[in-house]
Amino acid sequence: MTHQNRPDALIFRAPGTNCDRELAHAFERAGASPRLVHLDALISDPDALDRADLIGFPGGFSYGDDIAAGRVFADRLRRYLHQPLVNAIHRGVPIIGICNGFQVLVKAGLLPDPDADGQSVTLSHNTSGRFVDRWVGIEPVANTRCVWTQDLAQPYDLPIAHGEGRLALSDNTLQYLEANGQVALRYAEDVNGSAGRVAGLCDPTGLVLGLMPHPERCCDPLQHPQWSRLGEAHQSATPPGLTMITNAVRHAGMANV
Repeated sequence: MTHQNRPDALIFRAPGTNCDRELAHAFERAGASPRLVHLDALISDPDALDRADLIGFPGGFSYGDDIAAGRVFADRLRRYLHQPLVNAIHRGVPIIGICNGFQVLVKAGLLPDPDADGQSVTLSHNTSGRFVDRWVGIEPVANTRCVWTQDLAQPYDLPIAHGEGRLALSDNTLQYLEANGQVALRYAEDVNGSAGRVAGLCDPTGLVLGLMPHPERCCDPLQHPQWSRLGEAHQSATPPGLTMITNAVRHAGMANV
């Protein structure tokens, strides 16, 4: 915890990430103290992860999406920081990976289970073969373990912006994740071909969330493209993106009391 009793939110940066400041702003609005740290600095000083109460992997195009989206970033995490990140999960640190960050967590083996060997899911090219950039309907899953999506009982809108967001996995793996409460979010309709319309997954602890939609771009009512038409109820309500981040900040704060 910081000296101001605000949870410390560590946000990874790497060449090509471009949503790190937006995620920092979201954490700050939710009551945390964010700090942006370059991946190279964390590789040099992995003990810095021990001081984090929350961890974020932002969106963007890390390392230019060379080989595949998030692959280079993920390979560096797996080689140098996998165990420190697993240790953080074991001590109760909420972790979020958004868009490119989701791709990184999956390909680094931190989702859907950081304690399992190998990679059981991946994120591949949209079935349309095109980059998709628009607001879409999102449906929370009632029986999820995810600490980030608690209190989100109604469908809502979030923006997406990705070319490789299709969740690919076997039917058996999808059934297992659903039964184990690890499916956190679904698209209201098919937007990229993801199996089961899954938009977000969590790990078995519910602490680690990976999602393709961008909650950090929905932390103020004015960010919705139809905010002026949605009326006073929308403008006075807490946006779903901010609710997600606040849930995790509150969880981190309670864990450190």
